Amino acid sequence: MIKNYVLDTNVMIHDPACFYKFEDNRIIIPIICIEELDRLKTREGLVGYQARCAARELSNIRKKGSLSEGIELPDGGSIRIELNHLDLNTLPDGLDITKNDTRILAVTKKLKEMYEPMQTILVTKDLYMAIKADAIGIEIQDYQNDKVEADEIYKGYQEIFLPSESIDSIYSGGLILPVEVSEGLYPNEFLHIKSSDRDSHEIIARYDGSKVVPLKYVNEISWGLSPINREQKMAYELLMDTDIHFVTITGGAGSGKTILATAVALQKVIEQGQYRRIVFVRPVVPAGNDIGFLPGTEEEKLRPWMGSFYDAIENLVDKKIMKKSKETQGKGRHMVYSEKPEFSVDDFIEQYRKYGVIETKTFTYMRGRTLSDALVIVDEAQEITPHLAKLMLTRAGFGSKFVFIGDPSDNQIDNVLVDEKSNGLVYTVEKMKTSTLTGHITLKRVERSPLAELAEGTM
Repeated sequence: MIKNYVLDTNVMIHDPACFYKFEDNRIIIPIICIEELDRLKTREGLVGYQARCAARELSNIRKKGSLSEGIELPDGGSIRIELNHLDLNTLPDGLDITKNDTRILAVTKKLKEMYEPMQTILVTKDLYMAIKADAIGIEIQDYQNDKVEADEIYKGYQEIFLPSESIDSIYSGGLILPVEVSEGLYPNEFLHIKSSDRDSHEIIARYDGSKVVPLKYVNEISWGLSPINREQKMAYELLMDTDIHFVTITGGAGSGKTILATAVALQKVIEQGQYRRIVFVRPVVPAGNDIGFLPGTEEEKLRPWMGSFYDAIENLVDKKIMKKSKETQGKGRHMVYSEKPEFSVDDFIEQYRKYGVIETKTFTYMRGRTLSDALVIVDEAQEITPHLAKLMLTRAGFGSKFVFIGDPSDNQIDNVLVDEKSNGLVYTVEKMKTSTLTGHITLKRVERSPLAELAEGTM
């Protein structure tokens, strides 16, 4: 049955292509929402970028007709901008009629009365708007199109029991699993295999899409760092494997996401020269003023947002690495430092940035770029929308590897446009898990400190 869907502004900002995802139903956009898009278009960061994208999509649609009268969409539905029916008398006392949210509610309430018995539904990602709409009798929905439906997000590994004979065969060319077992596995999924007939006989292995193979990098060290626990070993395997072009790592604070990814990046780029540069990317989702209000150059503006990378590098870089060494000279693609009395992490990053080896960026500067021969790490990826996740991955050029890291739990998301089931990190995990080019791991154990582990587990 055809329904009317009234879109709130935040839905268009969350997904600028949302207009094509309501099947054969009618999309109605109050003119107030267009005014809000116009106001938001100059905002720095994610919101301004998404507002401009939504406006471009609407501009493409309006070439096919009049938005005030309604335009047919490819799937049989329609879209129009509602210019009338702003009747504040339909609302109860107590609502602030000067707010745009209240005006959108008034339009929706009037449309609901006009089109009964046809369903008129307000689609919003604003919790307070949803509460008020429900209180005055308006049916509401969250934007569901890019929400992950799974009750439990794919974690990238599982535990199984096999005979010891099968475990031994993993080391001699790999183990082909029975169909009933392999059908439930994804490429690059890890298996913690325990013996069903011998105590303490176990192995951590990887399913490569056809057979179970042993880990290749379990005994290697990157920039002085080696993985500590089971899940970190799995993440390290994905990060080190150049045949895996997209890696996602989720986990709580202190689980080792950033330092593992940074250590491998330094090893692969500076020591081994397998990639030409490291690109650190961070979404700018502030609690206060946005990045545009900070003084200075792009790098100076980004410095407060890149604290996790600076901390990781500071923990990894030993003073010995910063002294001239004949043993390491010329092994990698990039320079080795000469002696220096005092060498801070800022000096380290700035010197490599000067030679184009390290870049720090935000999403604002990614449109139109092609990142080739680069190892790209996107931190706090739970803050981005699925649309921005796609934008980032489509920047990938030949010879590049992308790593998304973050904690998708609701208490770690400051972006009001996403939640734990609709953010770009979990969206890419679920959408990309079937490809041999990708791999994912959820880190469970906090390794930062006993205090960090206590806080993560109890607060």
